[in-house]
Amino acid sequence: MNISGDLFFLIVAIMAGVFMAVQGSMNSVVSRAIGLSGATFIVHLTATLIMTAVILSGAGKSTWVNYTRVPWYDYLGGAIGVLITYAVVMSIPRLGAAVATTAIIVGQVLTACLLDHFGFFGLEKMPFTWMRFLGLVLLSIGAKLLLN
Repeated sequence: MNISGDLFFLIVAIMAGVFMAVQGSMNSVVSRAIGLSGATFIVHLTATLIMTAVILSGAGKSTWVNYTRVPWYDYLGGAIGVLITYAVVMSIPRLGAAVATTAIIVGQVLTACLLDHFGFFGLEKMPFTWMRFLGLVLLSIGAKLLLN
């Protein structure tokens, strides 16, 4: 592992996890006040406004001329984002932030292992080894233990 480069990106990934847990909890508060669909809408409206400001300010470098080079289905990430937000906001109040986030992570890691194994979306193929399987089993056990 390249300590300088890999460590930086590992910290960035950990921060994404921190932000996800905080965001999900905050969105759950909004959902209790205005409803699940309203909260999901506010989350994505806020994100749209912020990203519009970033793009218009020139801070977000984008190469719009290449948009046709991307397969149409790869643009469904925004729709999946709505589903993710909806599911997070729905699950955290019922399960708690720790259990819901752990379950989400189990789903993420399982899916990521499959994406890596088959090389979907242009990813370099990385085999789904017994060690990865064991890691998923232990992660799942950890999620189950958090339920108690």
